Amino acid sequence: MKKPLKPLIGTVAAFLVAGATALGGAAPAQAAASADKSADKSVTAVNFAGTVALSNCSGSLVRMPGSTANDPALILSNGHCLETGMPGPGEVVLNRSSSRTFTLLNGSGSGVATLRANKIVYGAMTDTDVSIYQLNTTYASIQSRYGIAPLTIAATHPVQGTSIKVVSGYWKKIYSCSVDGFAYRLKEADWTFKDSVRYTSTCNVIGGTSGSPVVDASTGQVVAVNNTINESGETCTLDNPCEVDQNGAVTVRPGIGYAQETYGIPACFAAGNRFDLTLAGCTLPRP
Repeated sequence: MKKPLKPLIGTVAAFLVAGATALGGAAPAQAAASADKSADKSVTAVNFAGTVALSNCSGSLVRMPGSTANDPALILSNGHCLETGMPGPGEVVLNRSSSRTFTLLNGSGSGVATLRANKIVYGAMTDTDVSIYQLNTTYASIQSRYGIAPLTIAATHPVQGTSIKVVSGYWKKIYSCSVDGFAYRLKEADWTFKDSVRYTSTCNVIGGTSGSPVVDASTGQVVAVNNTINESGETCTLDNPCEVDQNGAVTVRPGIGYAQETYGIPACFAAGNRFDLTLAGCTLPRP
């Protein structure tokens, strides 16, 4: 799971020492990202506007398809990036007070504002790996003051072969690749995720990219949230997720990264960005 170091889970525990390791590993990944940019002209359509940097992860200022300008603004990241610690299997964090801050970036990657949460709307690492914060301000206020609009979370399932960008506000780096396919189940240590997006190899994400929005390069909408990569070829261990198919067969893909789909999130929000797990069509895990 991709915290300041690398993937999902071990990164959290390693946070205090992760910074140096991640910095040491950033150069080759950055070179790969630069090469991807040169090869893929569509990268110019996606920039850093609306992404955020957390203290230990990446994230994005997001809206639902039905959100309005005067709704309270939302931040999307990973469940394993929560300041309260990683939720255990089956644990759901719901409507918990928070004063966490986020650095809002403009298109070129410069920080233009510090945004503050007033609560954790939702956080979980069961079936998915997601955290959603509510801010103490509205989209309209943010756009008026800083000229930054939110990214929209797509309400449709991502499609294999789609060109995507993983946009890290923590590292101010954009990774370019495609949706290679989907993992029926993705298992990492004690956590299991459902229907995960598998990247092609050029999205060789590093620590600190956890929580980055995965953006459809054609539509500019968020289709997933980046969360892990198999670092060393181990099977189903911390920082080494494995795929498990419908028949229980296990596949390990060293060096391949994954993200958690977000298309189901809009169904859990009513008018006014009011989060409600009981809404028809909302399938996020409940407490």
